[in-house]
Amino acid sequence: MNDELCPVARSVELIGDRWSLLIVRDAFDGMRRFGDFQRSLGMARNILSDRLRKLVDAGILEMQDASDGTAYQEYVLTAKGESLFPIVVALRQWGEQHLFKRGERHSVLIDKRTGKPIPRMAPQAKDGSALPPAATEVRKVM
Repeated sequence: MNDELCPVARSVELIGDRWSLLIVRDAFDGMRRFGDFQRSLGMARNILSDRLRKLVDAGILEMQDASDGTAYQEYVLTAKGESLFPIVVALRQWGEQHLFKRGERHSVLIDKRTGKPIPRMAPQAKDGSALPPAATEVRKVM
């Protein structure tokens, strides 16, 4: 077990590398098979195998028989994995805001019900008002 007391550090240890986050992103986009992940990400088989194994061991992905009845196995997000959605969305929105020039083309996350981009995510106070960093503090456990 990780002795780190900081939840951010523990999270980064598990899913903070580029490949793990991109695998999770692709899983949210509907990818399930090893070959699809490999084609999308262009990564070496051994690295992909290692990251998939770690994500399965951590309970973020699970292996299932292929949905089309073939002999393949598929990687599917678990409830724990699906709970990473706000993190992937926050990274996406931060990147859209800070890493693209005005007018530069990029993908956009759309609400299927409305056909419109999803609203910007931001921490909120209990009353629903915006919660800036200065209004928060981290309390260390003893």
